[in-house]
Amino acid sequence: MKNKFLKILFDLSVIIIFSPIIIIILLILSLLVYFNIGFPIFFIQKRSGINGIPFNLIKFRTMHINGKSDQERLTSFGSFLRKHSLDELPELINVFKGEMSLVGPRPLFLEYNNLYDDYQRQRLLIKPGITGLAQIYGRNNITWEEKFALDINYVNNSNIFMDIKILLISFFRIISDKNVYDNENKFVDKFKGTKSSKK
Repeated sequence: MKNKFLKILFDLSVIIIFSPIIIIILLILSLLVYFNIGFPIFFIQKRSGINGIPFNLIKFRTMHINGKSDQERLTSFGSFLRKHSLDELPELINVFKGEMSLVGPRPLFLEYNNLYDDYQRQRLLIKPGITGLAQIYGRNNITWEEKFALDINYVNNSNIFMDIKILLISFFRIISDKNVYDNENKFVDKFKGTKSSKK
């Protein structure tokens, strides 16, 4: 979205309008995380924001603290949260703080900043989002190259109508099992860079 002020206004308007529902859902999910997984309720991790600036990403915790592997630590309730992207809802706090947008490229690990080529680095030109084109068109079932292509497509072509479309599709997938991808709970291989730069 070319007008940054309009995008900020849109994000805050959506959050404020739906704040009563958002607060209730966050409270209910917080209680469910506590009773199913325990404290801490939230998982906080440094991620890369606009221009690669780090910020603290806030998500619902989906794993036990102790365990040998991520697969063993992932709980059944945590798996449900991930499948429906409900673990991402606390990121609305990041949006309210101005660190993220509702729609945009997903915030990735800080270590990836040094692995991007010039083409891929374009994804850092805007704020990361809770959802985006890569999330509605494949998420964990597409390659890193496909994800980056969708991210950069959004960076270069985003507008208010695209944001609304992405949010509506994302909402539909949260409340329905239809079109929820089978491999959503698999642990994706880390990005290790690409051999050839894309111009």
